[in-house]
Amino acid sequence: MKRMLSKLRNHRGISLVEMLIALGLTGIVSASVLKAYMTQHKNYMIQDDITTIQQNARASIDELSRQLRMAGYALPLGLPSIGASNTNPDTITITYHDDGCDTYLADAMPQPSSELKCATDVSCFYDGQWVFIFEPDSGGGEFFEITHVQEDAIHLQHNTMTLSRRYGKDAQILSLSQLKFYIDYTNKLHPNLMLKLVGRPAQVYAENISDLQFQYKLVDGSIVDVPIAVDEVREVIMTVTGRSNMPDPDRPEDEKYRLRTYTTSVALRNVGV
Repeated sequence: MKRMLSKLRNHRGISLVEMLIALGLTGIVSASVLKAYMTQHKNYMIQDDITTIQQNARASIDELSRQLRMAGYALPLGLPSIGASNTNPDTITITYHDDGCDTYLADAMPQPSSELKCATDVSCFYDGQWVFIFEPDSGGGEFFEITHVQEDAIHLQHNTMTLSRRYGKDAQILSLSQLKFYIDYTNKLHPNLMLKLVGRPAQVYAENISDLQFQYKLVDGSIVDVPIAVDEVREVIMTVTGRSNMPDPDRPEDEKYRLRTYTTSVALRNVGV
């Protein structure tokens, strides 16, 4: 019996104190690992957010630059190539002749609702396309939507509500692009760069773009916010600011959002020539 009791004493388990020490050490190690993971995850999310900001802002400034280089190309007399609005964030409207698709009327329109009898091939036009009609002598014109292209008859049909008046023989019809860029702050948490085409609803071009600014360098070297005469503009200086998708609670109150700003200038090759 004594020998058995001696063996039992030699095989006793851990004490309560030892268990508490082990649990404490496990908790410290687990907390350290979790903190390291959370720090690493936050850094990853920050870097991912910054990458998204940069992509959105760069895509915006690249698209604006591309469109500005086309501004004024082959436009009819009297139609401005750029519409500048100092609205802070600014707004800009860019117009140009995009693909060389054009024709002219073979006969005058009897009524504003009459279909357009054209003198040349109209196969380059398509249903639903918005085009510009104008009379070179008067300089007046307007955009309208083609509802149906009759290639064999060389006619263009249109919605009777889209033409305001009758156009005479030789009135020209051009395929023009007119794009309006502006910042939509309807949702203040997520401002977006918007693109509006003629006759189409505005669409989001880039998300989380918080500011858009334009300045215009004139032929005399001066720089203005809004040009009096667009033909005097030789260069457009633009600034695009992108911001993070969500505020960072760990940053100061006035710096909750991360910002990335890009500035470039575009020489206008089709304006004032």
